[in-house]
Order: sequence, then structure tokens, then C-alpha cells
Amino acid sequence: MNRIYNPVALQELLQNRSYKELREALADLNQVDLAEFLSGLDRESAVLVFRMLPKEAAADVFAELTAEAQQWIVHAASDAELAEIVNDLYVDDAVDMLEDMPANVVKRILRNADPENRRLINQFLQYPENSAGSIMTAEFTDLRPTMTVAEAIRHIRATGEDRETIYTCYVVDPQRRLLGVVTVRTLLLSADEKLVQDVMEDQIISVTTGTDQEEAARLLNHYDLLSLPVVDGENRLVGIVTVDDAMDVIDQEATEDFEKMAAMAPSEKPYLKTSVWEMARHRIPWLLVLMISGMLTGGILAHYEAAFASLPLLVTFIPMLTDTGGNAGSQSSALVIRGLALHELRVRDLPRVFWKELRVSLVVGTVLSAVNFVRLIITYPGQTATALTVAFTMLFTVLMAKTIGGILPLAAKAVRMDPAIMASPLITTIVDAVSLVIYFNIASALLPI
Repeated sequence: MNRIYNPVALQELLQNRSYKELREALADLNQVDLAEFLSGLDRESAVLVFRMLPKEAAADVFAELTAEAQQWIVHAASDAELAEIVNDLYVDDAVDMLEDMPANVVKRILRNADPENRRLINQFLQYPENSAGSIMTAEFTDLRPTMTVAEAIRHIRATGEDRETIYTCYVVDPQRRLLGVVTVRTLLLSADEKLVQDVMEDQIISVTTGTDQEEAARLLNHYDLLSLPVVDGENRLVGIVTVDDAMDVIDQEATEDFEKMAAMAPSEKPYLKTSVWEMARHRIPWLLVLMISGMLTGGILAHYEAAFASLPLLVTFIPMLTDTGGNAGSQSSALVIRGLALHELRVRDLPRVFWKELRVSLVVGTVLSAVNFVRLIITYPGQTATALTVAFTMLFTVLMAKTIGGILPLAAKAVRMDPAIMASPLITTIVDAVSLVIYFNIASALLPI
């Protein structure tokens, strides 16, 4: 049984130079906890602790480290140590590591890899970024259709130790064309003399090396698979995407969408590992765009300056109207962006989304308008026309905001833009400007200004 992960106790052992006790404590920990502990240390301590790890656990822990900690280990390792780490890594983990390394370090790592590993790594590095080919692993279990069940089980026992997963096996012909899939459970429950081709499933869900990684992750999730075969243009099996790879992709894509929705350029580094300048550089462009577009609001206010002068009370309702409009639009855009991300919505659903958001906004707008009208009548007796102006503006603002919020992400998807950019900041800027135009036009019609 693994020990409970206690980073404070481990840190104390390290500071006290109790290396024997620390080595014993490390040997009982999970690889993910070990990687988390090492990634939180300074460079010198991380290298020291990594060298204390049991040899059989070193590669697994290395694969879980942050890119920065991996670079520390690589720089400190001898050629022999580096060769051992690289050759023990699964190919997809090695490729992930190399993508974050400087060119001179990549050359050194490849120079120390076994020829077969070097060939596979170079092949994987040529696949497009964020494709299924770039995240797949080549360590899978393949069987021949003419094998008996007994032969297949013996083959799994002989080769399974070096495979990333053995639960799902892939049946291929001599040209490595994918014919079917069979689970270890099916093999264990089948008679030994049966042929693999008689117990395999030939209805195969697969992707090509060029398929987007997000689509591969979606298929794994949709069909509740543990792994997904990746084939080339001739249907030859070249790798598999496992569920842990898919979880990393989902996490990465969700983070990217979250940053775009907050009007920031995506960053792959953790918050505390990102420099101030880099963080500022990711935020400035969108803030500049929003600031410049926000000038439109100032221009509208300047245009209706005479209305403020004749009825100053109008100014007090502007924040409420613009904030409510922005919030209403953000609600709709968030739901539509989520629907697009989960493939619940398509571009062709735009008319249906428009019709639904129109009805929802009518209900929401009516309720908010009625509440505002009653509140203003009570707060400002005798200002019925003003109360009607604010109430009608609220209704039309919510109608406009929710329909815009629902349509813009779909419009972005239609022109091959990321729908996430049509989120709260941009929606709010657009709605603010339009709601002010609505407000002052209604005010001009109902009030003596």
C-alpha cells in the first residue's frame, strides 16, 4: 500500500539531509505524487531527489514532471542516464517532452535514444500539432486474426509489459491493416481453440493521424472507450490514443477556451511559472481591442449629451441597463459555446438557437422590465414616462443581448473561428453600445428632451 502523500514531511527530510529516510519514503509513493513533489522543488533539489528514485520508477515519474523540471533533469543527467530515461519512456511521453525542449537538448536526447525509439520519435514529431498522430502512442498490443485464443493470451503475456495498455487488443493483417478489436475479457472468456477472427469486433471506431486531437478525445468520451486506434491513409494501424491522453487534451482545450473567454491569448505554462512580461503580453492585445471598441460607447454618450443636460436622472440608469444586457448576453453565449464544444449544437442549428433565445429573452426581459417599472414608480413618484423608458429599454436590451449572445458563437464557428472568443468581454462591449442607442432613442420618443 502506498503511503499518504505528505509534501511537508518530505521537504523536512530533504532539508535535514535525511536521505536514507527520504529514499524509503519516496519508494512508497505514487508516480504522480512524486512528480508533483519534484516539480515544486528548486533545480538542485529536484535533480537530487530524482536520482534517489528507484530505477524502475524514474521514467514514469519523469513523464509526469513539468516541462521545466524535465529540462533540469535532462541538463543534469549523463548520457547513460539520459539514454535509460528516454528508452524507458512511452513514445508519446517522449514526444511531449521533446516538444517543450530547446533544439540543442532535443538533439542530445535523440542521440542517446535507441535507433528504433529514435525512428518512432522522429516520425511522431512530423505529425501536425494538436493532431491525433501527435498524441498517440506506438506501444499497443496487436494480434493476428489466425491466432487461436490461447496463442493470443500467450502473446499478450510475452509482450504486455512494454505496452501502455493491454485491455484492448487490435487485430491486424500482415500489412498492418486494421481488421478488428478484441478485449482481454473476451479472450479470457472464450475457448482456447477459437480463432481471434471469430471473437473480435469488426465494427471499429478509429481516427486518422491528421484528425484533430479534440475530436479524438470526444470520440473516446462519447463511446466510453479506453483507447482509440489511429490509422494512416491506407488504414494501417500506427498507434492508439489512450484515455489518459484524452483527459490531458480535454484539460488543455478547456483551459484554452477559458482563457479565450476571458479575453486572453492562450498560454500553456502554469500561472506561477509564467513570467510577468509573458502574462502581460497575452492580455494586452485583447484589452486594446476591447478598449478601442469601448470608445464607441463614449461616442454614443457624447452624441446624447443634450439629453443628460435636460434630464440628468437618465444617467443613473445607464450602469444597470448595460450591466444587465452584458450579463444576459454572456449567459446565452456561455451555453451556446458549451453546446458547440460538446457537439450538442451545429452551425445549421442557428435558426433554432435564434428562435429559442428570442423566446427566452422575451420572458426574461418582461420580468425584469416589470420589476424595474414597479421599483421606479415607487422610488420616483410622478416619473411614469421615465419608468416606462427604462422598462422598455430593459426589455429590448435583453432581447437584443440574448439573441446576439446566442448567434455570435455560431457565426464564429461558421467562419472557422473559435467560438470561445465570442464570450463575455466582446459580447458586453457590443451590448453596451447597442443598449445605449436603444435607451436614448426610446427616451427621445417618450420624454421631453
